[in-house]
Amino acid sequence: MDKLPLDLLGAIDELRRSRNAVILAHYYQEPDIQDVADFIGDSLQLAKAAQSTNADVILFCGVHFMAETAKILNPDRIVLIPDMAAGCSLADACPAPMLQRMKDQHPGAKVVSYINCSAEVKAISDVICTSSNAERVVRSFPPEQELIFAPDRNLGAYIVKQTGRPMHLWQGTCIVHETFSERKLIELVSKHPGVHVIAHPECEPNILAHAHFIGSTSALLNYVRDTTAPGFVVATEPGILHQMQKVAPGKVLYPLPGMDENCACNECPFMRLNTLEKMYLALRDLSPRLEMDEGLRLRALAPLQRMMALG
Repeated sequence: MDKLPLDLLGAIDELRRSRNAVILAHYYQEPDIQDVADFIGDSLQLAKAAQSTNADVILFCGVHFMAETAKILNPDRIVLIPDMAAGCSLADACPAPMLQRMKDQHPGAKVVSYINCSAEVKAISDVICTSSNAERVVRSFPPEQELIFAPDRNLGAYIVKQTGRPMHLWQGTCIVHETFSERKLIELVSKHPGVHVIAHPECEPNILAHAHFIGSTSALLNYVRDTTAPGFVVATEPGILHQMQKVAPGKVLYPLPGMDENCACNECPFMRLNTLEKMYLALRDLSPRLEMDEGLRLRALAPLQRMMALG
């Protein structure tokens, strides 16, 4: 077993300097990981933040597809992830060969893929979107253009409702956002009159129907900071509450539970695989290292660039 230093935070900081590393942490990471990071944010926001640094090493505390995105945008950097097993149920729900078959069935369709997908799926997509710009990306196509939206059916259905245009929806979901309990949401609202329900668009439609505000993780954070309300029921992964409490220390936050009383189903088990210990080992050993075939990287880069060109 690896012997770990007693001062783990100090050791991580020393390795950060000696490796010329930047530490990125997604909002859904544990609070101690968020607190040690150089940048905290959504996956694309973090990958772009790394571009603004002169770091030789990127330690991405998130899940696999996020580290892939960082590598796509930062090909000359070493990209590490604390635990290579930190995957994503949504990305896994859309294997590239199966999406290719769907494309073959609709030869005139353009593919809009949510950034929560593998590099292989990005590579066969026409354009990528995030939860914050998905509506703008979809509206950028002429109304007559046939569209496939992958991999999240809930985000896709929300965009269909917002835009009024039909799309072929890949039937993927996030295991966290699909498990929230409408019954418990109603109980929370009834117990705490005046609270605002805020929800990520990956949630099921019955949850979104109760929301005062629907938006990306960053948009939810800003809404809590800027909106006067006695409290907020937060329908997304509860890791974001750490940052919400920082930007709005006087506001009351209620994480929305899942349907199962006996598990922490509202927490992403993949995000929780990353730990301070694994961060230290990754920086010490420069492993696990995310590598990518250059041809795949360039094919995946093109639809990301198309998205960013839309503003």
